[in-house]
Amino acid sequence: MRDFFAKNEHPIDRAIRVVLGVALLSLVFVGPKTPWKWIGLVPLVTGLAGTCPLYRLLGISTCRHCEGDGDARGVRHPA
Repeated sequence: MRDFFAKNEHPIDRAIRVVLGVALLSLVFVGPKTPWKWIGLVPLVTGLAGTCPLYRLLGISTCRHCEGDGDARGVRHPA
């Protein structure tokens, strides 16, 4: 379980996710009243946590310095 939540997002990726999540969540207060704005929780939580479960399932990591086994594109190769 600990490996599943290991950091796999580059700091820039994390910042973009947090900004996008906050922007989408701000629509809850100022935009039309639809439940789709709550989707902003997903990028906000993954950005704050530094891990993306979908990246983990697909074997992707944009954080080369967090895990040293990725290639130049940040894709992890099984050992």
